[in-house]
Amino acid sequence: MAKPSELRPGSAGPAGQEAAAAAPAPRPDVADLLGLGSHSARKSYYPELSARLDELERERNRYKWLFEHAVHGIFQGNLNHGILAANPALAHMLGYEDPQQVLWSRTDLAEQLFVGGAEELKRIGAVLRQGNGLFGYETQLRRRDGSHIDVLMNLLLKPDEEGLVEGFVADITERKQAQLRQQQLNVELERRVAARTAELLEANRHLQQEIRERERVQCELREARDAAEAANQSKDKYLAAASHDLLQPLNAARLLISTLRERNLPAAEGTLVERTHQALEGAEDLLADLLDIARLDSRAIRPDLAVYRLDELLAPLASEFQSVAEAAGLQLRVRIPRLAVHTDFRLLTRILRNFLSNACRYTSDGRVLLGCRRRGGYLSIQVADTGRGIPADKLEEIFLEFNQLEASRAAERKGVGLGLAIVERIARMLDYRVRVQSLPGCGSLFSIEVPLAEYVAAAPVARPQESPGNPLPGRRVLVVDNEPDIQQSMQALLTQWGCEVRLADGLEEARGQLAGWQPELLLVDYHLDQGANGCDLIHSLREESHLPLPAVIITAERSEQCRRHLHQLGIPLLNKPVKPGKLRAALSQFLS
Repeated sequence: MAKPSELRPGSAGPAGQEAAAAAPAPRPDVADLLGLGSHSARKSYYPELSARLDELERERNRYKWLFEHAVHGIFQGNLNHGILAANPALAHMLGYEDPQQVLWSRTDLAEQLFVGGAEELKRIGAVLRQGNGLFGYETQLRRRDGSHIDVLMNLLLKPDEEGLVEGFVADITERKQAQLRQQQLNVELERRVAARTAELLEANRHLQQEIRERERVQCELREARDAAEAANQSKDKYLAAASHDLLQPLNAARLLISTLRERNLPAAEGTLVERTHQALEGAEDLLADLLDIARLDSRAIRPDLAVYRLDELLAPLASEFQSVAEAAGLQLRVRIPRLAVHTDFRLLTRILRNFLSNACRYTSDGRVLLGCRRRGGYLSIQVADTGRGIPADKLEEIFLEFNQLEASRAAERKGVGLGLAIVERIARMLDYRVRVQSLPGCGSLFSIEVPLAEYVAAAPVARPQESPGNPLPGRRVLVVDNEPDIQQSMQALLTQWGCEVRLADGLEEARGQLAGWQPELLLVDYHLDQGANGCDLIHSLREESHLPLPAVIITAERSEQCRRHLHQLGIPLLNKPVKPGKLRAALSQFLS
C-alpha cells in the first residue's frame, strides 16, 4: 500500500496537455482507450475523467480515514529499507505517540521492533518470498519502554514492487496471558487432581483397611455371639439339670420340716424348726426366681392366651394372700368386678402374685388393696398398699435384677430382688404396660393393663357333697419316686396325716405294690430312672389294673412342654418343692 502522500491522481491541466501534444503520437489503441486521441475527444471524455478522479479522491480519503482510525496496527514497509508508513494504532501499540516515530530503517527494525532480531526478520523475508504472504504469524514485538507484547501478524508481499510489504498487526497479549493463566490453571488443576487422587487412593486404602478390620471385628463378634449363645444354651441346660438336682433335696427337706411343724415339739425345738422352714422358703423363692429369669431370657416360655373371668383369676390369689396379710398384721381388701380378660392365666398370676407379695412384705401396717379399673379396651389390675413408698428417682431401678431399695443390711433384705425383673420380662413378652405410682411415706400403687374380653358367666355346677371331717386318714396312696430321700419324706408326712402309704421307684416296684392292694391315689414323679416318665407309668398301671386310678404328677420339671403335655393328658401337676398345704388340698380334693 502506498503512503497517503503518494496516493495522488495522474497529471492534468494545460501543462499536461502541451506536453502531450509535443510528445510523439502514442499508439492508436492506447490513445483511443484514454480518450486523448484528439482535442475533441479529450473534451468529450473530460467530464467522465473528472468524475473518476473525484471518486478516486473519495476512495483515497476513505482509506486514509480507515488507516488512521483502525483498531489494529497497519504498516507498510520494505524488506530492504524498513517501515515506510504506520497508523496511530500501531504506534500506540508499541508505546509511541506519533506514528512517525516508528518509521525505522531495516537495521532499526530488526533491533528495535522484533524481539527475535535480525534472524527473525530474515526468516520472515524468506517465507514471504516463497509464498507472497504470511498469515497468522505469532511473534513478540518490543515496545518503547523495553517490554514485550504478543501480536498476531498477517503480511503480504506485493509482487509488482520489490520487497514492498503490507502488514496487519493485532495485539494478542491478553489472549496470551489468558492462555498462560489457563495453562497455569491446568497445571494447578492437574496438580490438585493428582493430589486429590492421591488422597482418594489413601482414603480408599484406609477404607479397605477399615472394611477388613470391620469384617474381622464382625467375625469376632459372630464368634463371640455364637460362643455366648452356646454358653447361654449350656447355662439353660445346666440350670434345667441343676434345678432338678437342687429341687429334689429341697423337696425332701420341706416335707420333713412340714412333718416336724405339725408335731407337738418343745418350744426351743419348735423355734428351730420354724426358722429352718423360713430358710427353706427363702431358698425355694430364690431358686424359683432364678429359674424363671433363665427361662424368660432364653424365651423358653410361650404365652398361652385364653379368656378368663376375673373371679377365677383373682379369687385364688385373694385366698392365698389373705393369711399372708393377716400374719403381717395387714388388712387385705379385694374388689373383683364381673369382667373377663384375654391373657395367659399362669403368667398374669405370676405378675399379680409378685405385686401382692411385695405389698405384704414392705408394708409394716395398714392395708393392701387388690382392685380393677376400666381404661377403654383394657383393664388396669391394681395392687395398692400403705407401705414406705418409693422415691421418684428410684422408680426405674426397682425393675433391675438383684436390686432392693433401702436394704443395706442383711437383716433388711427380703428375697433377692428378682421379682420385679421377672414382672418386667413377662409384661414385655405379653406386650402389657406396667405402671408404678408411689409417694415416700404414703404407699405405692402397682398396676398392669390387660386386654378386656367378653364376659361369659360360669355355668352352674352341682357341688359335690363335702365329707365331714378330715378325708385323709385311712386312704391308700402309692408314692412313685426314684429319690429315696423324697420317698421317706413323703411317707413320713402322709403317714402323719393318717394315710396308708406304699413306695416304689419305678414301674416294676409299682406293679409289685399293686399285687393284692389297690391305691386310691398315685403320687408320681415325672422323671424316673432309665429315661422313663411318670405319664407312661400311670398309663401302664391303668391299663394293667383296668382301673381309672387317680394320679397327680409331682416334678421339678418346669418347662412349657411338660406343662402342656400334662394338660393334654388331664393329669394335675404339682411343682417341686411341694408346699404341704397344696399337697394336702390336692389329696383332699381327690379323696373326698
